[in-house]
Amino acid sequence: MLAVLLLTGTALFAQRVDTVMVKSAAMKTAFKCVVVLPAGYEQNTQQRYPVVYLLHGYGGRYDSWIKLKPELPEIASQRGMIFVCPDGKNSWYWDSPVNPSSRFETYVAKEIPAYIDKAYRTKADPKGRAIAGLSMGGHGALWLAFRHPDVFGACGSMSGGVDIRPFPENWCMAESLGSYYENPKVWDDYTVMGQLYRVKPGSLAIIVDCGTEDFFYEVNQELHRQMLYRNIKHDFITRPGAHNSKYWKKTVIYQLLFFDDFFKGGKAL
Repeated sequence: MLAVLLLTGTALFAQRVDTVMVKSAAMKTAFKCVVVLPAGYEQNTQQRYPVVYLLHGYGGRYDSWIKLKPELPEIASQRGMIFVCPDGKNSWYWDSPVNPSSRFETYVAKEIPAYIDKAYRTKADPKGRAIAGLSMGGHGALWLAFRHPDVFGACGSMSGGVDIRPFPENWCMAESLGSYYENPKVWDDYTVMGQLYRVKPGSLAIIVDCGTEDFFYEVNQELHRQMLYRNIKHDFITRPGAHNSKYWKKTVIYQLLFFDDFFKGGKAL
């Protein structure tokens, strides 16, 4: 009988994973989005939760993070967080200057948070929102947070493509920006490295992580140097590792600890 009661109690307070369709007025379509809710969400009806937006990399989609890190529901329960995993296609999370039908900055930075705050009990404030991602998503997380500090209070990049200009032929970026060789100014404007002027001291909690064998290692090192030069406070982590899931499975734990500290008003900022 005791075993039955324990199992029943566990089921009643289990974490929940939703897959929802989130409409984009800007793109006149809807995309799937995974939402991970902590255990007790349905019972604790007066509690509001901080939200971490997790962005996938190039070639990924809305369910990439839950497949990469199946423990996310348990982590949501341990940390008292909601995780939101949107679908960014291969957009690099830009509003494309050459393709008006690709508006993923608007979608992820404005439309999805508006939907999530309406549909779930969130802390609808920059102090209750963080955004992070891997590879293309690392670029996206910093790009969106730097440009929308009124939405996100903390951000993190894991093996992020934080300077796109050394890679003008890669990952379909020219489809969103046009040719680098014909208009390098656009690429200057649409790289994270070119957005550092927007970051006011103390306005964001920032964590950047990249492995020493990663092809993005040098651009991450340069981002770190540029942020130091501009007195932009941040955590910078580097250790042996390549651009792969083995690295990201560990890295995301460090970033979530950083965000947990931020949400609790700790020293992350």
